[in-house]
Amino acid sequence: MTLDKGVIGESYIVKKIDLPQQMEHRLEAIGMTLGGKVSILGSKDRGTMILKIRGSRFALGRGITQKIEVA
Repeated sequence: MTLDKGVIGESYIVKKIDLPQQMEHRLEAIGMTLGGKVSILGSKDRGTMILKIRGSRFALGRGITQKIEVA
């Protein structure tokens, strides 16, 4: 399943990130790594998702969250 299909209030483990290398490095810099935990705090229908990664809140667009596989 991709992160954009996740449920608000749930936590997931990152399994795969299918983005350009530069974007993957940016996500790693904020703490989103393979095997890492990410929690969904909020979501807009077609907009951004509010995520909690390693104790910090981040907003990521749907174009990015559609390319992150979680379990």
